[in-house]
Amino acid sequence: MAHKRRYGKFLALSIVGLLIGCFQHSAEAEEVFITAMFKPDPSKPQQNTFENTTPPSGYCATYPDRCRDEQMFSLRVPLTFESNRAITPGYSDPRQGATFLMPVAWRTLTVFHETTGEPQTLQVRISGFGTRVRSPNVLELVDQDVTLPQAHDLLWGTGWLYAPAPCLGSGLSGYTQDSYLFFWKTTTTGGYCSKYARYNVPWLRYEYLDFAYQLRTPDPLKMASGRYNGSIQYTIGPDADIDMGHVMVPSSSTLGLNFSLDVQHTLKVDIPPGGNKVELVPEGGWQNWLQNGRKPVRLFRDQTFNISASSRFKMILQCNIVGFRGCQIINRLSGRNANNANVNIRVSLPDGLTDLTGQPVKRLQLTPGNVNPPQFQPAFYVDRAPGVLHFEIDPVYVELMVRPGEAGDYVGTATVIWDSEV
Repeated sequence: MAHKRRYGKFLALSIVGLLIGCFQHSAEAEEVFITAMFKPDPSKPQQNTFENTTPPSGYCATYPDRCRDEQMFSLRVPLTFESNRAITPGYSDPRQGATFLMPVAWRTLTVFHETTGEPQTLQVRISGFGTRVRSPNVLELVDQDVTLPQAHDLLWGTGWLYAPAPCLGSGLSGYTQDSYLFFWKTTTTGGYCSKYARYNVPWLRYEYLDFAYQLRTPDPLKMASGRYNGSIQYTIGPDADIDMGHVMVPSSSTLGLNFSLDVQHTLKVDIPPGGNKVELVPEGGWQNWLQNGRKPVRLFRDQTFNISASSRFKMILQCNIVGFRGCQIINRLSGRNANNANVNIRVSLPDGLTDLTGQPVKRLQLTPGNVNPPQFQPAFYVDRAPGVLHFEIDPVYVELMVRPGEAGDYVGTATVIWDSEV
């Protein structure tokens, strides 16, 4: 841009150079997109993990059963490597020949909820790689009267089917006179996996990069519903994350892995028919009072519900008339309107649902107007498990409500909310 005040032709040349530079820069990065989803499965309530929904390509597309057993996934990217000079035998530094170093250690990245920004930790490692190696006709390179597989063995010590330590073979190979297809698995110890040329190789080319990866995903039961996004970048080249030595030149300088985790939680509560109308009665009903004159000391009702939950949730109590830590009911009959009664409402949750400290939830008091309503979390996906709402009137109010010769009709409204927005 130093020429912008000079002649117009210099300005035009500067702009052209800038455009070419931008085009070249955009070609220097390879990007892949990896997606995973959590959606609770009622048939597998204990399986609380993400499912990788990325369409596979490369090795795992060909051998899905092998990858499934090892919880491994693979993708193929159009990343090529070209030799910048001939490979001549007798070198001691493996990076002067055909060598491979991959980022095999677990690496950590952060994915963020696209709405709330909530962070979660994800880990990834490269667990395998492969390509198709191109070279001149190997029969001509070794110049001996041997079969085709023997020619590859003579040129590289062993064929590309056999992985040099610390890499491990996969059983995948295929060869012609001028190519060899292979896929190797990595170990977490890492290190260069190298083939040493025994004859002169004028040029060498890797046609693409297959890479397999493993994931350690966060606990979906501790995540909010929605999509989480994040990325990690691997550098490519000599002394980089993906290092093919000093001879093989990559077509791109970085490989970007972009992650998107989709969390689709379930929170559903089913109340049995008629369960929205709660009648508080003495233990055993009203017969002892009506027939024997025995005054009840408790008026209560346990109302069951079925809950399905795979995420954190809170419970909120709302009252038409707020009482002391509960909801009030009033006597609709004449002469008793001022004598309200207080109903306590408690909750018991099924096994698998606990408070945030991990303790079981048994007869926990729900309080109206609570600015910090109680929160709960699943230890595993709970599917249509029974819980109980306990309604009970304090004995002091029962004493006032139940009097010989005086009728009463007490009514009130309480609303219990199960809220997944925590």
